[in-house]
Amino acid sequence: MRDTLDPVKLPFVNRVREQQELSAAANRGGLLVVYGRRRVGKTRLLRHWLETRSGLYSQAIEAQRDQQLEQVFLDLQPHIETRLVPRTWPELFEILALHRRQWVLCLDEFPYLTAADRSLPSQLQKWLDRGLPDGCLLILSGSSTRMMHDLFLNRAAPLYGRAQKLLRVDPMEYAAFCQACGQDPRRMASFERYSCVGGIPRYWEFVESGQDTLALADALYFDLAPYMEQEPQRILRDEGVAGLNALAVLEAVGRGAERPSEIASRLGTPQSNLSRLLQLLLDTSILARAVPFGESVRSTKKTLYRIQDPTIRFWFRVYSPHRTRWATYSVADRQALVHDHASTVFEDYCRARFPGAERHWEKGLELDLVAPDPDDPKGLLVAEVKWRQLSRGERDAVRQDLETRWGRCSLRARHPRVRFDVLDAGTLAAQQ
Repeated sequence: MRDTLDPVKLPFVNRVREQQELSAAANRGGLLVVYGRRRVGKTRLLRHWLETRSGLYSQAIEAQRDQQLEQVFLDLQPHIETRLVPRTWPELFEILALHRRQWVLCLDEFPYLTAADRSLPSQLQKWLDRGLPDGCLLILSGSSTRMMHDLFLNRAAPLYGRAQKLLRVDPMEYAAFCQACGQDPRRMASFERYSCVGGIPRYWEFVESGQDTLALADALYFDLAPYMEQEPQRILRDEGVAGLNALAVLEAVGRGAERPSEIASRLGTPQSNLSRLLQLLLDTSILARAVPFGESVRSTKKTLYRIQDPTIRFWFRVYSPHRTRWATYSVADRQALVHDHASTVFEDYCRARFPGAERHWEKGLELDLVAPDPDDPKGLLVAEVKWRQLSRGERDAVRQDLETRWGRCSLRARHPRVRFDVLDAGTLAAQQ
């Protein structure tokens, strides 16, 4: 297994929308906030775009305030004309304000700076209101969704309302993975590899030409001291979610407890004790919540939870329950575990194709996908998702069963116009 990989070996792909947003912000000037989970490619995106603007960049370190200030100044000094050495953040801001030309500056991992100096947001707010030169753009970037929200979306925060935009950098899609890693997007094997690394470009560096999916899973999860061994703990730490309870919730969800009552039962605690923690994991986008199609979170008690990111889902669904015995399993057994995990990611992939798509379930009935029909504004699309290649006869049988189940569904009375479909692995080829 390769311990470290040079990120430039993978081409920079996609991120067209994000680069357009950055360029639009540069044309306006002011403050732009960029955030997204660790490893999602924020730094690569920002540095790639800054090169086109001759922008300034500094990545904060976890240290005391004076050490952080010194590091930022050392990063910027080659590009600014000054003999002054700032001793405080306001002094650095004044040096930037005296810079002769318009500039674009990115301070990456901004939460590290505020953790060391709680007064920094207030100092920065005063400068933004009075001293930021016209046409200059300050970009503040961070990996902690919760901390960035607290800094910029909390009405009591000094920087509330100062940013022209909060730009979230999301995991990349399957097509971008295939483009970057030289995978054939029509093949099930390519998608199963994607299910192991998700939309996180840093993990893509472990994908080698000619490598099968089990070898990739071994490299990332099951080899001696694998790269992903402590990844959930690192992500939770970035989000400021401490303690064993969060890990215990994720273990329960990964092992099949989707309902709040099931999660509480696995943890041996009253369901009411989990409300705050579940909401915290939702706020940080580690968990995702589903309610039946047509129902509201506010009005229904039918709620299911799942781990949102494919890699973290793999960690708790496959790696954690099976890591001790993985080496003793047959190839077929290991392939079956990966295949089963990939099927859950494929369901997400199919639902993402249709705006408003949700699962639907009620007593004795479950539907994989219900969505407004893109071909009929007054109709519904109801689909069954199968992670395998179906023959025509199999598709017909699945469709007939789907129509029979729909006949028992409570939605039927409200939605008389319905189109049925079966989405199997052939959907991958159809999308290319």
